[in-house]
Amino acid sequence: MSRPPILHVPESARAYRLPTVRGEFAVLDAGEARRGTALLVPGFTGSKEDFVALLDPLARAGWRVVAVDGRGQFESGGPREESAYAREELVADLLAQAAALDAGPVHLLGHSFGGLVARGAVLADAGAWASLTLMSSGPAAIEEEQRRRTGMLLQALATMDMETVWRAMRAMDAEDPTAAAGGAQPDGMPEGLDAFLHRRWVANVPEQLIATGRQLVAEPDRVTELAGVALPKLVVSGAVDYAWPVPWLDAMAERLGARREVIEGAEHSPNAERPEATAAVLDAFWGDVAG
Repeated sequence: MSRPPILHVPESARAYRLPTVRGEFAVLDAGEARRGTALLVPGFTGSKEDFVALLDPLARAGWRVVAVDGRGQFESGGPREESAYAREELVADLLAQAAALDAGPVHLLGHSFGGLVARGAVLADAGAWASLTLMSSGPAAIEEEQRRRTGMLLQALATMDMETVWRAMRAMDAEDPTAAAGGAQPDGMPEGLDAFLHRRWVANVPEQLIATGRQLVAEPDRVTELAGVALPKLVVSGAVDYAWPVPWLDAMAERLGARREVIEGAEHSPNAERPEATAAVLDAFWGDVAG
């Protein structure tokens, strides 16, 4: 579970609900599109707040950056049926969000599970996008130990309410501090973080978590298909990753013909763990794409 390094929305950003032909989505929208617009898609159990520390530096660099809660995530809400969260439904949401931004081709970034949805959106309609960034998101299903852990979570979600699952996860974290950390942490933790993580967790639609968790453990390899799309691509990660090991990401970048960047001192969430370095990598990549 990612942990945002800050919780307040910076002055450069505004929070609102983005209306689209697929419904409304909660977003954080920062900056002006002097150099272009980017759509940031969070991962499994995440939310738009996972990108909050990227908003200011990217806005200052001249980008409009829009971080979104997908359907069934945190403040967006969604139906109480698993079929609403099939891959094609989530892909259609991203295309609708890009159209609603009315900015022409948009730089698309997907973190973790969000990267699997983002690549699906590129495969569905490459013309909607200026570039694709896969952040800590791999070629196929997550690695074996993470599949096992996710399977345990799916079993719990099928039989318990969200509050009970939350308490069980916290009890497991107390027994295993490395699991509680969830990766490298930024310097200091914001006041109120535990309350925010709890509020975010119980706001998620459980059917969304079940449907997307099942996709994480069974995702096919679509790298060859994606490599055939003539779109600038970036694969960025921390120096360590527990969901998709770094050598997997290195090999995927080579197969894609993508730029490859590693954020030192970060693990699965460089956007939250080392936001300034991550923003610099994104600024350089998008700038090269824009010319």
